[in-house]
Amino acid sequence: MNTPAFDHNLYAGCAAQIISHTRELAAKGFTPATAGNFSIRMDADHAAITISGKDKGRLTEADIMVVDMANTPVATHHRPSAEAALHTHLYRRYPDVGAVLHTHSPTQTIAGLLYADQGRVRLRDYELFKALRGRTTHETEVDLPVVPNSQDMDELTASVDAALDAANNWGYLIAGHGLYAWGRDISEARRHLDAFEFMLGCELELRRLGAR
Repeated sequence: MNTPAFDHNLYAGCAAQIISHTRELAAKGFTPATAGNFSIRMDADHAAITISGKDKGRLTEADIMVVDMANTPVATHHRPSAEAALHTHLYRRYPDVGAVLHTHSPTQTIAGLLYADQGRVRLRDYELFKALRGRTTHETEVDLPVVPNSQDMDELTASVDAALDAANNWGYLIAGHGLYAWGRDISEARRHLDAFEFMLGCELELRRLGAR
């Protein structure tokens, strides 16, 4: 079956949002070299996503492509990142997810390595829990899953699927790699990403001080 055609005006609007956020995140040092990938669900059948191998601080509309939910390029000669499969996996798994952001900050990368053996980063008592959709109090714990890295996307997707069966808190870490965060739209996904970045930074500092 052919994938239905997409709305080009909708695509242009999604591309503009992706470009705006990626430039800000690149300026923060979250996308070294050409790292990271970012997407927005356009409709039930399509997602706009950054193409492979581009400096995320210098993107133009031509650097945003469209894939279907099987991760197949639509109406383009561009190649998606292999990790685009992790974006479409989330869109298929969670119908309410509207945007996925993947970054590689030093904090995220180090935390993924340090907590890889535990399979999670247990976050406790943070006021910033309230930045996560559905959380209303600091008096709780949130487990941010950590999955092992792999160049085999089927294997990596299976690891993510298993981790999310245990806990879905709007994000996960890939060990030594970075963070995936998502939300109903790109603004919510960005809020979740920023909240996880802050709390992971606090966890690393607490660990350095011997308090974790």
